[in-house]
Amino acid sequence: MLGPRVASKDGEMGGVQRSFLRGSRAVVRRQLRKITRRPKGSVVSASLLTCSQIASTAFTWGTVSVLPFYALMVFAPRASLTKKVMENHLPYATLGILYAYLLLLSWTPDTLGVIFATKHFLPELPSMLKMFGNEMTMASAWIHLLAVDLYAARQVYHDGLKNNVETRHSIALCLFFCPIGILSHIISKVLIKATNES
Repeated sequence: MLGPRVASKDGEMGGVQRSFLRGSRAVVRRQLRKITRRPKGSVVSASLLTCSQIASTAFTWGTVSVLPFYALMVFAPRASLTKKVMENHLPYATLGILYAYLLLLSWTPDTLGVIFATKHFLPELPSMLKMFGNEMTMASAWIHLLAVDLYAARQVYHDGLKNNVETRHSIALCLFFCPIGILSHIISKVLIKATNES
């Protein structure tokens, strides 16, 4: 299968063979152009934004974009601003669109074959390792994790408000270790309930 068309220094476009099975980079059907302005009197030039740059930018901006929500839930959990912001679905929609875009860039006709490589149509670890060795696939997985972790932290936050349970520690854990953050919240609820009953 043909991969992205890559521009050489003289501006010619050429195809490159790409496949997840061989551990290469993702197929990109369209190239984005970044226009750079030079000092007055010189020519405006265009340069291609590579898959690596797209993946790196999405990774960085995705990570930075969720931090304000965690900061509000940890440092001002009872503030009206925090309550209003955490009711909004825009962050999840935005992360969902970014995830879909990265997934599209990383998808190849071989992807389903790699994921469901066994006769039982179950993923295998070696195949998944090959697939996630690709920067674009890894960036899309990271955005997926950020969205799911933020959603889980939001659920912990709302449950804490509803049941009058301290959630700051659990929400902070959700940022990096989401299942442990959820477990922390469950333990906190059990301990507070036991304390209130005694």
